[in-house]
Amino acid sequence: MVAVSQETVMAIKSYQSQAEVLVKNYILAAPFIPYTSILGGLVASKLAFDITQLISTFYIKNYAGLTKIQRIEWNNRGMSSIHAIFIATLSLYLVFWSDLFSDHQSTDFVTLRSSPLCIFGLGVSVGYFFADLGMIFWFYPSLGGLEYVIHHSLSVIAVAYSMFSGEGQLYTYMCLISEVTTPEINMRWYLDTAGMKRSTMYLINGVVIFLAWLIARVLLFVYIFHHIYLHYDQVVQMSPFGCLVVFAVPSALFIMNLMWFTKIIKGLMKTLAKRQ
Repeated sequence: MVAVSQETVMAIKSYQSQAEVLVKNYILAAPFIPYTSILGGLVASKLAFDITQLISTFYIKNYAGLTKIQRIEWNNRGMSSIHAIFIATLSLYLVFWSDLFSDHQSTDFVTLRSSPLCIFGLGVSVGYFFADLGMIFWFYPSLGGLEYVIHHSLSVIAVAYSMFSGEGQLYTYMCLISEVTTPEINMRWYLDTAGMKRSTMYLINGVVIFLAWLIARVLLFVYIFHHIYLHYDQVVQMSPFGCLVVFAVPSALFIMNLMWFTKIIKGLMKTLAKRQ
């Protein structure tokens, strides 16, 4: 029995060793990270969609009474919330807490700095944006109109280019911090769909949306433009398309953010007026 047990242990260790070699040399090897992370983002999006559906079926009593398209949007918003929490957390860490993009830690151009973790995070986001964009097109316009198509298309182009080229990853992650507002927006839809539009929770969530949007989608973008201005000599050393992405994408997103922000203000004022 002891000999058999030892043989079994040796076999398991052998398989573990082969798996580690496979992961190290192929799945996590630098040339393959963009592709494996995109695939991982697609798979994770599908899992998040299914998990949201599973949990909602058993624990959300109003879920069964929703229409088919409402249930699809419910699950889709769960998927987007999970991605938002992941990428916003990673973006905050890389931009503000890690030393990768610090001006005091390296003499290299900040516009050209990258790491395997950066590439992995961007790849996961590309996978998510592809999955969500596919669902938007498939159920158009039930899951979002033209503004969502434009937003996701710009995001895919900017994130994918930054991932494959290694250029401007700092500014890409700065923009991705704005995903911190997504769970609150989704919660607003959940509460509305569940018939809780007049609840205190709905009002509190509206105030949180206002504050989060102001910080992450208005003031943050002002900081991005200021950072680009201070590092203009490094930005212009990027490729022509890289410069276009850095200047055009944040500007377009900022304009869209301001448009949505005016709607948020109007909606919050309307809610407050009704409660008074």
